[in-house]
Amino acid sequence: MKAWEIARDLLRDTKPVVRSAEEQTWDASGVMKAQDDILSLFWKSNVPGSAAPESLMAGALQSLENKGYIVGDYRQMLNDGIKALEQGDFETLYTLDMRLRVMMREAKPDPEHPSQKTVRYASWEEFDKSVNWPSDAAFDLNSDRFIDQTRGAWLAQLVGAAAGTALEGYTYDNIMEAFGPIRDYIREPNTYNDDITFELAFLEAFADKGSAVTGQDICERWTSLIPVGWSAEDIALKNIRRGMIPPETGTADNPFDEWIGAQMRGVICGMVVPGRAREAARLAYMDAEISHAGNGILGEVFNAVMAARAYTISDTRELLTSTIDLFSTETEYGQVLEFSLNTCRNSENWLDAWRICDEKYIEYNWIHAYPNAAAQVIALWFGEGNFDLTLEIICTLGHDVDCNAAQILCMIAVQNGSNIIADRWSAPLLTGDIITYMRRPAEISFDDLVTQTVEAAKRAAL
Repeated sequence: MKAWEIARDLLRDTKPVVRSAEEQTWDASGVMKAQDDILSLFWKSNVPGSAAPESLMAGALQSLENKGYIVGDYRQMLNDGIKALEQGDFETLYTLDMRLRVMMREAKPDPEHPSQKTVRYASWEEFDKSVNWPSDAAFDLNSDRFIDQTRGAWLAQLVGAAAGTALEGYTYDNIMEAFGPIRDYIREPNTYNDDITFELAFLEAFADKGSAVTGQDICERWTSLIPVGWSAEDIALKNIRRGMIPPETGTADNPFDEWIGAQMRGVICGMVVPGRAREAARLAYMDAEISHAGNGILGEVFNAVMAARAYTISDTRELLTSTIDLFSTETEYGQVLEFSLNTCRNSENWLDAWRICDEKYIEYNWIHAYPNAAAQVIALWFGEGNFDLTLEIICTLGHDVDCNAAQILCMIAVQNGSNIIADRWSAPLLTGDIITYMRRPAEISFDDLVTQTVEAAKRAAL
């Protein structure tokens, strides 16, 4: 039926009724409370897994300034908004929230800011032309080794997410004071984490369409399977549900487009095309621009390319350095990778390297891609392919620990196989199904996930 026919039938086929006072639905108290809760979370929240404090409003303003935008003097409004929230004065908070959002929309780039003098690619095609891609490496998708590497890849992600969830949003010093070096779970681990949620959505779309998958295909999995997101992913979900498709979903009203949300989901794009760096990058770019832009996209590409190449490059430092070489230092992300790598080469230990990088990126939010990319480089360099040592480094130095740990430990496990993961890490996570907060799969067995990934890769290669 046409839309006008449905509207006609609703009008002509419905008989009048008289509602009682109780049946009339003018009470907005529930809606008002829900809206107040959402606004409160944007201004002040605590990370579900670690209870670390965060303010997305402060982070949004911070992020725009990081990119070289002139935002205006927002300090009084920001402080007054924090005070209004503390006092439960939502009338004032909504007003200040609106004014700050208007200010952010009106912000203009400062052409003299260092960030504005760097390259931000406008499309995959533009980025693709800038890279001298390595040739695809031969790899047997029908081998038992591929199954074991894929098993290790997923298990390492679960371990990294479970170990890191309780630590994200804290500094090295505060983690050391509370727990000391992280050499075991600090609490009973579980698989309930948002880090693999968006990877599962990508896998669903890729399993269906293979290399012909599009950004819109992935968006359809997001909106149908994922109820909520955070920062950039939350904005992207809302944009999808307003009828946008990439890249607009990642750029419209999104100050978080260079945060870690794409970087945290890159490895799946490499896991389904082992040995194929360029194809992993293409898939990652497509997936990333759903919620990110510029350097935020490059973060996902970096992890995807390392994951794809880990299937055929066994030396972790070689994998790291040769992948970093693919990223132009005309981009800010490439500069971050180069700075972090050079810092590693000139430091005696990982903590010395981290102190330098932490200070270098002090103005960036702990959820931003840059300090976390630096953390990944440091842990991979000084971990030297040792799973436990790499985990200890990435978890102990802090910031967005679960996102970082899940991604780089995946690469270590791909290089070495699933046996590199000690039972004390893996056994607690394999006692039952993987639990997600998705509509589907709310639960999935680990073996089924491995099989789904392996079969998707095989079909795409046909």
